[in-house]
Amino acid sequence: MLTSLERLSPWAIGVFRIVVGFLFFCHGTSTLFAWPVAPYSGQTADFGAWPSWWAAAIQFVGGLLIMLGVGTRVAALIGSGSMAVAYFWKHQGDGLLPIQNEGDSAALFCWALLLLVFVGAGQLALGSVLSRKGSASGEAGVAEPA
Repeated sequence: MLTSLERLSPWAIGVFRIVVGFLFFCHGTSTLFAWPVAPYSGQTADFGAWPSWWAAAIQFVGGLLIMLGVGTRVAALIGSGSMAVAYFWKHQGDGLLPIQNEGDSAALFCWALLLLVFVGAGQLALGSVLSRKGSASGEAGVAEPA
């Protein structure tokens, strides 16, 4: 039975990556465009406003890249770091534990994205398709692992 689960683990990682990337992406779109819902504050971030616009840009672009499986490890590392900063900068002062300081989503995103840094994109990653296509056409260079 364990061998069946081991064979499916790249697919599970791929689905995990897509779901986490989509949720991260939605946080960015909410803050930048009020889609699919308005952000918690009720207003979108002003262009270039520190730190809200920059955090949302990381969420938007990083979430999209992670969802697609392109540059997954780098995008996940940047996203994980931004969530660690968000947790300690915004939430930690309001209580020791995430349940006390409303930092649950920042903490979960931080650790989920950090996991993707180590395990990679799994299956269903556009990055692996692009790297295979590049090597099949004989292009020079080394494909970046997803």
